[in-house]
Amino acid sequence: MVNDAEGERLQKVLARTGFGSRRVCEDLIFDGRVTVDGEVAILGRRVDPDVAQIFVDGVPIPTMPGLVHYLLNKPAKVVSTAADPEGRPTVVDLVPREPRVFSVGRLDYDTEGLLLLTNDGAFAQMLTHPSHGVEKEYLVEVGGGALSPAALRSLREGVELEDGMTAPARVAELDAGLLKIVIHEGRNRQVRRMCEAVGHPVLRLVRMRIGNLADQRLKPGEWRHLTLDEVLALGEVAVKGRQPTRKGSMRGTTIRS
Repeated sequence: MVNDAEGERLQKVLARTGFGSRRVCEDLIFDGRVTVDGEVAILGRRVDPDVAQIFVDGVPIPTMPGLVHYLLNKPAKVVSTAADPEGRPTVVDLVPREPRVFSVGRLDYDTEGLLLLTNDGAFAQMLTHPSHGVEKEYLVEVGGGALSPAALRSLREGVELEDGMTAPARVAELDAGLLKIVIHEGRNRQVRRMCEAVGHPVLRLVRMRIGNLADQRLKPGEWRHLTLDEVLALGEVAVKGRQPTRKGSMRGTTIRS
């Protein structure tokens, strides 16, 4: 713990981050909603924002200087790693080189759509931890024409894969061979393997949403910074394990669509 003569007052750090006015931040601390390094904070607490782990309602707050959070619309034929031994283009080639970032989860080489990149380890761990079950929504074009009722039922209730039964998914057939699939697991190539298991190989796969975050204006290969509201809203989704409502949320979101 930083002693009383060192560091910055916690409410000042939260306010500078953009979490709200200093008075709002004081109220959060007074209500016991803020923790620092695992301890419930009290008014007057001083912290070192470079090292302190600050949470509000269980959501980590990005107070460390230099943290970035990017949303990328990944094109096909790009790998989701920092480097590729085969020399293929990578997602980090599409965003600023400094600071160095990594992808939050993966989209395979042929899959398109939304991908988060960051240098914020706490944020990434929170979104990818299996217990949090952050939803991902995909638009899927499959071969074989319209799905049978049995195939749709299997996708919705669970498909037996080599690594076990999948969790129930939300599946809608928008047109013959065109599906919207929402899952909350993070298995490798899961949507492709699910569709192949019911006899409909994937022809095109696009991730449209992560948690409550979507942006139809980003073109393939384009990226943008997440707002603080979006970072916090994603954190709230992960902590609660469900989509948040605006009422009772820590902050209103500015999710783009």
